[in-house]
Amino acid sequence: MSDSQARFKKQAAEAALDQLISGMTVGLGTGSTAAFVITGLGERLADGRLSDIRAVATSVATEELARQSGIELMELTPAGLDIAIDGCDEVDPQLQLIKGLGGALTREKLVALAARRFVIVADDSKSVDRLGSLAPVPVEVVGFGHEATVARLELLGGECRQRSGADGRPLISDNGNLIFDFFSRTAFSPLELAGDLKAETGVVEHGLFLGLADEAILAGPHGITRQVHP
Repeated sequence: MSDSQARFKKQAAEAALDQLISGMTVGLGTGSTAAFVITGLGERLADGRLSDIRAVATSVATEELARQSGIELMELTPAGLDIAIDGCDEVDPQLQLIKGLGGALTREKLVALAARRFVIVADDSKSVDRLGSLAPVPVEVVGFGHEATVARLELLGGECRQRSGADGRPLISDNGNLIFDFFSRTAFSPLELAGDLKAETGVVEHGLFLGLADEAILAGPHGITRQVHP
């Protein structure tokens, strides 16, 4: 990540944090941009700008950073959350997203579904005209029989590449499953592909987040732009 990318991500994170008020329950995403949200929230709690905030983390890594930042964590309950703030890998003009290159897509989607307001923060390089332009679609797959599952997924018109960790071994999600990246061979309908992926037995979740985001805050050389769900 370049210095300018880091600066833009932090600017977007700070703009989203300005929407928080004391007493809220907050969903915290996973990844480099979400890390700026977490540390920024910790700073606001430490200096008294915010208080009585409880949060749900979308990954073990986020849990650890939240604790280090002095944020009180809670379980995800049927009561839901006031707001969730997370990054994305792509966002299109309809606020459709690809998420999950950090491997936390299932928990991220559970938190997004539970939030009364779901806000995306990113640098403006994540803005695309069409999903799949830059990023593959992450898919979380049960380990048992995964080769057969992947073979069925590839019949949908794409190539599945297994995600590896820094040690070169297959990446295991916090849920104990494998992560594959689906590279479509052609332009696709996000709604149709989402349905096809989810319908395959062995698939836990996919990284197409459709109809979930309320706002995207994108920062770049020309400042901050906001996309709001119509």
